Amino acid sequence: MVRYLITALLCLFSLDINEKPYILLLGGDHGFISDTLPSRDVAISPAGDEIYYCVYTPDYSYSAILYTKFENGKWAKPDTAPFSKDSRYKFTEPAFNNDGSILYFSSNKPSGRSDKKLNNDIWAVKREEDEWGDPYNIGPPVNTDGGEYFPSFTSDGSMYFTRNTANEVTSYVYKSAYTEGIFNEPVLLPDEINCGTNRYNAFVAPDESFVVVPAEGVEKNVYGANYYIVFRRKEGGWTLPVNMGPKFNTSPGRGWSFSMSPDMKYVFFMATKKENGFSHIYWLESDIIDALKDQITD
Repeated sequence: MVRYLITALLCLFSLDINEKPYILLLGGDHGFISDTLPSRDVAISPAGDEIYYCVYTPDYSYSAILYTKFENGKWAKPDTAPFSKDSRYKFTEPAFNNDGSILYFSSNKPSGRSDKKLNNDIWAVKREEDEWGDPYNIGPPVNTDGGEYFPSFTSDGSMYFTRNTANEVTSYVYKSAYTEGIFNEPVLLPDEINCGTNRYNAFVAPDESFVVVPAEGVEKNVYGANYYIVFRRKEGGWTLPVNMGPKFNTSPGRGWSFSMSPDMKYVFFMATKKENGFSHIYWLESDIIDALKDQITD
């Protein structure tokens, strides 16, 4: 059923099916993801019947999470997620936990700890029957006075996320193990994942077999944020980062959001490929991950 719903999603949401990667777009009356606003971030429910994504203004003065549901044999007209309607604040980077009972996201809304500065934190909403409950800040040890972004989850519930300390612009990728219903003190991940001069919004495979890292400064004469992939070695540790190539990366390097469908058959990523300079969400079949793994020689 999950595979059917995702296939239905991609058939509906594809434009120019003869050219890969495919832009995620719904035709007809819905105008799902279009040239009207830039778009990024995809989270699909474990059952495959809900999709959440982010739209934002070019100057990033506004960003919101939208969603659509598969109802009565079709995808419903998207609407703003109920927890994302306060336009005073930014909402991005939705991610489901493993059973779909909690949706995490990033926002600069006041945390309750200190409202003097609207720094980014990771928030969550719990499913209450067919609705979402009130959003709550997940608090320390994940959230700090710096910025926390882009939650991504392993099969045991552990969270990979990006953090920059207060008053700093350089970000690093951390892991917070999840035990007995709580997130533990985050651990800074190795240099293979924290590659380059700056990195953003790492996606981890549920089995931790690979991590996709949008990063800057990994290679000479390669500018902006580009997608790199790091694979776990059988003997332990990680491979060096591999540039994911021109299907993902375009000059000037403006892509920093990657995710996968719950069945791991499709990848979704933010890229800037159009002349208007807007980012959009694109998708490919996930066999491209295996092809990249075959390039590993070290």
